[in-house]
Amino acid sequence: MPQWWIVARTHRNHDTGLSGFVASVEIMDENTMARDFFDTYTRALLDRDATAVAHHYAVPALIEFPDQPVAVSEAAQTEDFFASAFSQYEGTTEASATIDVVAETGHSVWADVTWSYDDAPAERNMYQLVRTGESWKIAVLTPLET
Repeated sequence: MPQWWIVARTHRNHDTGLSGFVASVEIMDENTMARDFFDTYTRALLDRDATAVAHHYAVPALIEFPDQPVAVSEAAQTEDFFASAFSQYEGTTEASATIDVVAETGHSVWADVTWSYDDAPAERNMYQLVRTGESWKIAVLTPLET
């Protein structure tokens, strides 16, 4: 499997011709894809936007909390979970993700992510991201020891 994906993007061309658009292609490796994914995921978390967070999760998905696995069968479960969990991060205004892509295939990427928040203790999770159409989503989340 190749370790890169081609992403086609359409940009508005500033000429006055009839086409008005020009296509460009950029090579995106798994590290760039993971960084882009977790940048938007972090923004959704900091905005406390449960709907936007839920859009980052595949359906079905598995959240493997110790002694409490959650099998996600609809997006509303993820949205409800995060809406109820945001209070534990009250006062958090900054977060950063240190991402280590540990494995990849053409359809899955496994990322070991350490989250740092303001003055709160770090959290570490393993995410399996899966390609769903043209986007990537979290299919499995497993908390790890920090």
